[in-house]
Amino acid sequence: MAFISVLTFCYNEEGNVEEVYRRVRGNLEALPGHSYEHLFIDNNSTDDTQALLRRIAASDKNVKVILNARNFGTVRSPFHGLMQCAGEAVIPISADLQDPPDLIPELVKRWEAGHKIVLAVKRSSGGSKLMRAARRLYYQLVNRLSEIPLVENYYGYGLYDRGVIEILRDMEEPYPYFRGLIAEIGFEPTLVYFDQPPRKRGKSSYNFYRLYDIAMLGITSHSRVPLRLATMIGFGMSGLSFLVGMGYLVYKLLYWKEFTLGIAPILVAVFFLGSLQLFFTGILGEYVGFIYTHVRKRPLVVEKERINFDPPPKNHSPSRGAAASERTPQGTSIGNGGGEEADEKTTHSPDPKP
Repeated sequence: MAFISVLTFCYNEEGNVEEVYRRVRGNLEALPGHSYEHLFIDNNSTDDTQALLRRIAASDKNVKVILNARNFGTVRSPFHGLMQCAGEAVIPISADLQDPPDLIPELVKRWEAGHKIVLAVKRSSGGSKLMRAARRLYYQLVNRLSEIPLVENYYGYGLYDRGVIEILRDMEEPYPYFRGLIAEIGFEPTLVYFDQPPRKRGKSSYNFYRLYDIAMLGITSHSRVPLRLATMIGFGMSGLSFLVGMGYLVYKLLYWKEFTLGIAPILVAVFFLGSLQLFFTGILGEYVGFIYTHVRKRPLVVEKERINFDPPPKNHSPSRGAAASERTPQGTSIGNGGGEEADEKTTHSPDPKP
């Protein structure tokens, strides 16, 4: 009997969590000879999402809930939840129902056929033509810059074998680009295609800044080409500037009275070179920020409460790098993002609730 974990990450999804719970449960209970857990990780929602999760968890012990102390973003929180799943296979799914739960049986079928990674890839989606064109250009750019090609229109939904999860855990990424890490592992994935339904309830938390942050994370995590490109372009521009300067000097010496330089070419050159310097300084800053994030080794998230988790054994002393699920049950616990052990302060709370 295989044990399946489904992870649902949510933030202000009060209109969706009950439906995603029912649909996930229906698809998992229809699988013969399987047991399961459904883990919700809530990113400190400000609506009634947490109350609904408590109610669901009180009525179904297969449902586990992690409540974060604050909003830790759409990169760290889902990855932390992934590390807390105990299943032989893990299926991360967003709470907005744009990752259809009806695909779960097919994902499990592919896994049972021997595939360690099963990726759900969007065949079509809503949104504006501009956003679709931007996504397509982004993937083309990343695949050109990176040594590891990414699967286009794959955003994390899929199934991952326990062995894959443990490899991800050993990487100890404090700010992980999940799609890139899956490509980095190297296992040949099998693809399952689906048509993404439109969001029916709630509002997406992805704004321009978050999309930009994820895009730059994907580039800085898996390519050094922009840094080398800055060096090569800088070298080329310095050579070109020298040649242009020599050309102006020779032309002025030959036609001293007729040739008037004027201030316009100087201004154009100054603004062009200044903008070029700022652009590549920005790229350098992105890489410095990426390094800064890694050297701090802060936890992925800080948990406020856990619901329906088994307590650790008595006299259990978690070792360095232990997962948060091994540290404190139903209380304040610190997730392991960079392998640093953190002080624990347990505040017990009532156990009755992507």
